Amino acid sequence: MNLTPTVSGQGEVLPQESAELRVLLVGIGNEFRRDDGAGIFAARRIKGQKFPLITIKEEAGEGTALMEAWNKADAVILVDAVSSHRRPGTIDRLDLRSMAVPKSVRLFSTHAFGVAQAVELARSMGTLPAKVVLLGVEGEDFSPGSGLSSSVQTVMSRLEKMILDELSALTSLP
Repeated sequence: MNLTPTVSGQGEVLPQESAELRVLLVGIGNEFRRDDGAGIFAARRIKGQKFPLITIKEEAGEGTALMEAWNKADAVILVDAVSSHRRPGTIDRLDLRSMAVPKSVRLFSTHAFGVAQAVELARSMGTLPAKVVLLGVEGEDFSPGSGLSSSVQTVMSRLEKMILDELSALTSLP
């Protein structure tokens, strides 16, 4: 919530909470493991557009860090690479508020406690934000190295549009 000044009956300026939605975009991954960096690269593309009311973070995918990052958010958009044996470059939108991450969707992570586990722990604790959306990009190459595979690189503009559509729906952006 943002604080906006109001004037009391005695003429003093008092802070007052506004009803603005606290929106967090989290790009998840490791930019030095090829397609695992898709979430990070997508977040950077959005960050370059300077949305003043949206917090944009980059995270490695460690579960407790994610829970801390979304702790005060009302709505969260997570962008991450996935491995579900589908066509590389496929993008899925999952509403994690209403469903668990399907077991067929592996969020590529080197952490034993990652995105899926963080979502479920937060759900069980009653601390999951009111809206949590995962945009998962099917990766092709998770080997050490930098740069995205051509399959993932070709869908980055579409992924960016999907993120902007999500943000627009949440914040009434044009």
